[in-house]
Amino acid sequence: MKLDYELYAKIFKSLSDQSRLKIIDILSCGEKCACDLLEDFDFTQPTLSHHMKVLMDCKIVKCRKEGIWSYYSLDKNSTDKLELFLMNIITDTEDCICKNSNQCEI
Repeated sequence: MKLDYELYAKIFKSLSDQSRLKIIDILSCGEKCACDLLEDFDFTQPTLSHHMKVLMDCKIVKCRKEGIWSYYSLDKNSTDKLELFLMNIITDTEDCICKNSNQCEI
């Protein structure tokens, strides 16, 4: 399996902000309106919009509009792939990169 290190590096970079990690944690409980998310932070709506854009660009979060409100949720497909990627790179498997390139001591 070929791993897209560049893609996942971008995702991990987006998750390296503590506010974004907190947003992910909140959204793990289910969909939230932007107005509800703001109650958990001491920043403005434009700052929340910036954080959400970063997370949506990485496809970790998805958005749906209802009238003037934006509702955010985790993109389950993308978060599952992220979880698998992380498990793959921290687990010694038969297709481990080091076994294919003689980088590991066996």
